[in-house]
Amino acid sequence: MRERAGIVVVGAGVQGASLAFHLARRGADVLVVERGTIASGATGRSSGFVRMHYDLESEAALAHRSFPYFTAWDEHVGAGDPGFVRTGFLQLVAPALAPALRANVETHRRIGIDSRVVGPDEVAALVPGIAVDGIVAAAYEPSSGYADPSGTAAGFLAAARRHGARVVQGRVVERILVAGERVAGVATDAGPIDAPVVVAVAGAWSAELAATAGVEIPVRPWRHHTAYFGLPAARPAGDIPIVLDDPNGVYFRPEGRELLLVGLEGANEVGGSPDRPLEGPGSAIVGRMVDAVCTRLPWMAAGDLRTAHGGQDGITPDQRAILGAAGPDGLYLACGFSGTGFKTAPAIGAAMAELILDGASATADLDDFRPARFAEGRPLVGSYGHLWRDD
Repeated sequence: MRERAGIVVVGAGVQGASLAFHLARRGADVLVVERGTIASGATGRSSGFVRMHYDLESEAALAHRSFPYFTAWDEHVGAGDPGFVRTGFLQLVAPALAPALRANVETHRRIGIDSRVVGPDEVAALVPGIAVDGIVAAAYEPSSGYADPSGTAAGFLAAARRHGARVVQGRVVERILVAGERVAGVATDAGPIDAPVVVAVAGAWSAELAATAGVEIPVRPWRHHTAYFGLPAARPAGDIPIVLDDPNGVYFRPEGRELLLVGLEGANEVGGSPDRPLEGPGSAIVGRMVDAVCTRLPWMAAGDLRTAHGGQDGITPDQRAILGAAGPDGLYLACGFSGTGFKTAPAIGAAMAELILDGASATADLDDFRPARFAEGRPLVGSYGHLWRDD
C-alpha cells in the first residue's frame, strides 16, 4: 500500500518545523520528511539571533510577529523550550548609513518594535570597553536576545506531533512527483509518498528539488563560519548584548558566561554541491574573525579560540527568502533564507499555513517574497545593501 499524506513538508529545520506545527494544529494531515535529523542543516548551525532590526519593513514585521513566540513559548506552542536569553541587540552602521538607520528605527517603532536610536556614548555604556570610533548612530533593541535554534525546531515538531503530524528522519526526497498540472507527491529513497501538496523547505537543496517539478529558483548553497572564543576572566559575557557590527563585517553575542560567539559577514562561499562535507574555518578566516572582533572590542585580544564550525543555507540574489506557490498546483516554496531565517520562522510558518489552507495569508503579507520576483526583475533592495559579502 502506497504511503499517503495531505501535505508533505520537505525539511525539518526550524522553518519546516514551524510550518508543520501551524498546519497540524489546524487539522491538516502533515508528514515532515527530513534527509538527516531534526535541525541538522542550517538551523543547527544558526547563531540564533532573536532581533527585529531589518532594513525592509516586511522583514522586520515578520520578525516582530515572531518575537512573542520566543518570549511566551508555552502560550503559543506548549511543547519544548526555545531557550530564549534576553541580552539586548545593537546594530552598528557606517556614518553614511546613519540616516537610513534612523529611518528604519522610525519604521520599526511605528509597527510596534521596542527600538531606539542611540549615540556613541550610550553604545559605550551598553558594551563596556567597546571602541566607538566611526559610530554616529546605532539602533538598540533592549528586549531582543538569542535562543537555541535546535531546541526551537524540536519544540515546534513535538507540538506538531501532538496535533497528529508525522516526522520521518533519514529519508531523502529525490524528486517532486507531478501529474498533469498538479503535484502528486514525492519520490524518496524509501519509496513514493502520495500527496496533493508539497512544500520545499529544504535549505541549500531547495533549488535542485524544485527543478524536479520544472521550477527554476535562484537559490545557491551558501557557506559561512562561526567560532566560539573564550572571554578574558574579567569580562563576563552577561554584560554584552548582541552586536551586529556592519562597518567591521562581524557580529558577536554572548554564549553563556564564558564564551563569545563570533561570525563574519564576509568570507562566504557561494555555490558548489550542498552534499560536500562541511568544513570549519581555516587559520586565515579565524585570523579575520580575531582582527574584526578585536577592532571593536580591544579587550578580546586576551581571549582564546575554543572551537569553530561551518554552516550552510540557501542564498538568493537579493539575500531574502522565497515564500509562496510556484509551478504546478500544490507546490509551495519556503527557502532561500540566506542565513537570517531563524527569528522569522514562527510568523512565516503561520502565514504559509494560511496560504496553503485558506488561499491567502492573514498573519503577514508575503507578497514581497513571492518566487516570481526575480523573473519579474524586481529583487528586494534594503537600505543597507547586501547582508552578506563574498569577499
